[in-house]
Amino acid sequence: MTIAPWFLLAILANFAGYAVYLTGLKRELVQPNRASWLIWSAAVLVEASTYAAVNPGEAQSIVFLVSAAACIIVTIAIWQRSAWSPPTRSETICMAACLGALLLWAMFSSAFWAHMLVVAAVPISFWPTWESVQQDRARERSPAWGLWTVGDLATLIVATRSGDVEVGSYAYILVELLCHASVWFMIGLATINPIRSLGFRNGNFYVLDKYLPASNLFSVGENHLGKAVFAAVDFAEGDRIVKFTGRRFRADQVPSVMRGGGDRFVQVTPDHYMGPSGRIDDLINHSCAPNAGLRFTDEGVVLVAIRPIAPGDEITWDYSTTLAESNWHMICQCRSEGCRRVIGNFETLSPERQEWFRARNLVAPYLRRRDDVAPVAAVPEVRLGAG
Repeated sequence: MTIAPWFLLAILANFAGYAVYLTGLKRELVQPNRASWLIWSAAVLVEASTYAAVNPGEAQSIVFLVSAAACIIVTIAIWQRSAWSPPTRSETICMAACLGALLLWAMFSSAFWAHMLVVAAVPISFWPTWESVQQDRARERSPAWGLWTVGDLATLIVATRSGDVEVGSYAYILVELLCHASVWFMIGLATINPIRSLGFRNGNFYVLDKYLPASNLFSVGENHLGKAVFAAVDFAEGDRIVKFTGRRFRADQVPSVMRGGGDRFVQVTPDHYMGPSGRIDDLINHSCAPNAGLRFTDEGVVLVAIRPIAPGDEITWDYSTTLAESNWHMICQCRSEGCRRVIGNFETLSPERQEWFRARNLVAPYLRRRDDVAPVAAVPEVRLGAG
């Protein structure tokens, strides 16, 4: 009976964390790292099962089983919204460790060492998320990380009050606690503030509204090419529109044949491409008379307006401004007045057009002249509500 309050806190905090995270995912407030969640969903049942086998009858095992079910639900939601890419080396190592734990348990009935192997894989699975948060804290700015940390702490207290001093009772809980807490510290401790997460306004109850951007900048619609991105607010010339994100691939890892939704790779160095992100930047089409262009900055690759864009205008950029490949081409159907009919690398543009893009710092660094200026440090944020 003495551990009941801590047990309930552990269950409620973990469940609330997954519910809040899923809500943020549906409202596009978070950008979860797909690799981490795929690994967690694959390993979480192994972790929960081996923990229960090592610590039979312990109340905290129920916490892990509830978390396992919730984790799989979140991963399915991410799967439905994302384009998946081949795993990196660290992700492959983690998946192999989880598979090895299953084989170890099945072949030798050694639940303890299987559990220890999965525990060792947990920090590896967090590595893609740590990298993602380091690049942009807003990607994971959710109260869920604080709730999961509180839930882990309550679970640890439940374990200590059980009277068991075996290492298997604490190793997994401690590792989960440290990993969740690390992300919470990275995104900011204030994210768990209930006043920011919940509240009443005009007689209505709202959840996470203060995490919403000040305005919805885009709408996704259809044109003659299929999916297209349209402006929902005014953009002035030079305004930042969106940051391109996606995993980086070596040129030899890019599929040789790409069509439709799979053709979402952008060259970013002479030997590397940025793959699909599963977000709005994947849907922005090419135009031979674009109203936006890619600018390479210290913050990453960002799309900026190169002329005023009004609400309802389709947002487009010229694919040739990053391409150095000589054997790539695309039949163009942009229907602009100056359509080139066939899109190729940067050298296929007229010398005048090349200089136009270079003068505005709208080409990839490897396509600039040696005497061109260095890339700008940052791009000003769009002025919301302008016009």
